Amino acid sequence: MQYSVISIGTLSRNRLWDETEPKRAAHATTTLIRSDTTAILVDPALPAEILAHRLDERAGMALDDIDAVFLTNFRPVHRRALPALSRASWLMHEPEIEAAGQHLAELSDRIEQGHEQDDDVTQLVQTEQSLLRQIQPADEKLTPQVHLYPTAGVTPGAAGLLLTQPSRTVVIAGDAVVTQDYYQTGRVFEKVLSLDDARGSLQDIMELADEIVPGHDNAFRVMGY
Repeated sequence: MQYSVISIGTLSRNRLWDETEPKRAAHATTTLIRSDTTAILVDPALPAEILAHRLDERAGMALDDIDAVFLTNFRPVHRRALPALSRASWLMHEPEIEAAGQHLAELSDRIEQGHEQDDDVTQLVQTEQSLLRQIQPADEKLTPQVHLYPTAGVTPGAAGLLLTQPSRTVVIAGDAVVTQDYYQTGRVFEKVLSLDDARGSLQDIMELADEIVPGHDNAFRVMGY
């Protein structure tokens, strides 16, 4: 089993760099895991054409070679290329599927009741619901060495992946660890559902991981590993 970062993500603004306004297009870090004969792509965040080039450059693979896509959460900046990965199964933590479905249903109800009159909003909600219906709940183990790793706090059902190897433990953390700088300062992302839960998830990762793939930065080794 091995993993590689296909695309390094970034934040639209980094509070640790004293940025108060968005400066760039946010996108999540995209990671490829190859475990036995299974190819798993985590958070396909770039537009499909760009991601296809990155996947070829970094792994010599095409989008159609991916067996499964795993989303650490349902935020759009984590899944721009998802529609182009139609040959793969789409996976996400079940509580995240349920929470996203409830949110979209509430928006749909508001539209039907006349609180939203924007045709673009109606189309967006319908598109999001269509995508969500195609996402399946992830099992506790995606493969014998790739485990679902819930990271409460960021969103209702956020979850990363735990990669177990004899000499190291790797956590693909999603937004539970947003960048290396945030990790080193013990800070959680500003955009979290529950600050206490997010801090608890960060602490758990600090105690467990030898290597971390953050949500919007390059992979890094934990000091002392």
